[in-house]
Amino acid sequence: MASEELAQKLQRRLQLEESGAAAEGEEVAKGEEPRRAAVFNPYTEFKEFSRRQIKDMERMFRLYDSGRDGYIDLMELKLMMEKLGAPQTHLGLKNMIKEVDEDFDGKLSFREFLLIFHKAAAGELEEDSGLLTLAKLSEIDVSIEGVKGAKNFFEAKVQALSSASKFEAEIKAEQDERKREEEERKHRRAAFRELKSAFTQ
Repeated sequence: MASEELAQKLQRRLQLEESGAAAEGEEVAKGEEPRRAAVFNPYTEFKEFSRRQIKDMERMFRLYDSGRDGYIDLMELKLMMEKLGAPQTHLGLKNMIKEVDEDFDGKLSFREFLLIFHKAAAGELEEDSGLLTLAKLSEIDVSIEGVKGAKNFFEAKVQALSSASKFEAEIKAEQDERKREEEERKHRRAAFRELKSAFTQ
């Protein structure tokens, strides 16, 4: 059983390496996934999530990535599930990783972590899946935003136009918040200098 699983993983890696060597203009052979861009941008790939949601997910990912290697491995996932109050068996954890592990490295990259929430919002996870439990128990409520599927052509057009302005509004709000925090810091420093001068005289 384990050797069969290993043979399948090795075969899949060979297929991925071969497809990676194919010229960009060539069509990828049947059954193989197309090459993914080298640079991963969560904001363009996971458009159904707002910037704030993605930042919250990134914060959560970094919190549990105790090795600081950019991946959540089996033990880190175990710790995450325990802290969320839904401990899993070793086999359950392996199955959770396997469900979204696109590169078959046995750990979760940030992209694969986001994929959990994407699949949960799209209803693509099984009801008894540990990943669905993870998505439900995490502080990020995917059901509020969900996967924004437009009902018809006009809704899709409106959504495309408003998503760009939504991004701009979120960026502007973040910039305004930073400016406000900086103003508060300046005000506190000035007040502190005033108090300091009162004591030194």
